[in-house]
Amino acid sequence: MKYRLFVLLFIQFLGHLVIQAQKASVEATINPIEILVGEQTQVRLTATMKEGGTAVFPVFKAGQYLTPGVEVLASTEEGVHEKENGFVERSVVYTLTSFEDTLYYLPPLEVIIDGQSCKSKSLALKVLTVEVDTLHPEKFYGPKNVQNNPFLWEEWSLSFWLSVFLLVLLTIGYYLYLRLHDNKPIIRPIRFVKRLLPHQRAMQEIETLRADLRPEDDNQESLKLYYTKLTDALRKYIEERYGFSAMEMTSSQIIDHLMKSADAKSLEELRHLFQTADLVKFAKYSTLINENDANLMSAIEFINETKQENEPVVQEVKPTFTEEEQRSRTQRNVLKRTILGVALIGTGLLAYIVYSLYMLLA
Repeated sequence: MKYRLFVLLFIQFLGHLVIQAQKASVEATINPIEILVGEQTQVRLTATMKEGGTAVFPVFKAGQYLTPGVEVLASTEEGVHEKENGFVERSVVYTLTSFEDTLYYLPPLEVIIDGQSCKSKSLALKVLTVEVDTLHPEKFYGPKNVQNNPFLWEEWSLSFWLSVFLLVLLTIGYYLYLRLHDNKPIIRPIRFVKRLLPHQRAMQEIETLRADLRPEDDNQESLKLYYTKLTDALRKYIEERYGFSAMEMTSSQIIDHLMKSADAKSLEELRHLFQTADLVKFAKYSTLINENDANLMSAIEFINETKQENEPVVQEVKPTFTEEEQRSRTQRNVLKRTILGVALIGTGLLAYIVYSLYMLLA
């Protein structure tokens, strides 16, 4: 019985020691322990506590001194890591620097865990400086110039070939411009001329015929020429007035077309005139006395009865071009469009090349 009681008491004592060993603790480490002036080192402060507990770490502002000569640059919390037996770890990393060469004593850092103060062990930081050989100043060298980045053909190849292509385009555009400059434009403006109305032109021809050509009854050629000119003047008037090709029709065909619009009485007299003219021209018919004057008056009366005086007297005359001139105008239009296309493509390529070079040199 005494032996068993002793064993139980020993086991309880060991459990108490284990529980005491696993209580909350704070640990601080530094890496590296030696730095040159202006370099940085990191202090990791780790708090071990029960899961669900709270820990308040020391807070330093950027530029605040941990100890005289050692400056805190930043602090970063690393989070929570689980351990055994229901314990967890929380860590905060402090970035330090110093600009004086000496050995620094870093005091213990205090962490409040579940309302109780826990401190880490103290640390040491050795700050070294660069040794300078003042006895041999000739070994000192000034600062080096700014070094250019290494040339990489892969970065410049696209801009180079696009520049070559742009030069080719500019050459082509200049050649096309010279061709366009040599191929002078053919300019013929639209003209507006005063024109005679159909009945005015016909009356002028009839008056000229009456004044200059008096047919002789015994001269068949003179009579034939008289009626040819008279009917031609009427045919031209009818063609312009009514809009059908009277110059290519027979006399009966002309009368049939006119039956739809002209007066029957005037057409009967016109029919007699055309029949007389056909007989004179093709059957060597000799007219009766005063028959020529009667036919002339019939033509004048037909024109006066059917004339239109409200037509425009100004006629637009559009320019006409030969086949060679039309070909030249077409070539000029093609050259203009091609030069415009080359200019647009060249402008786009130039903008892209400039942007690419700016990005490479920036």
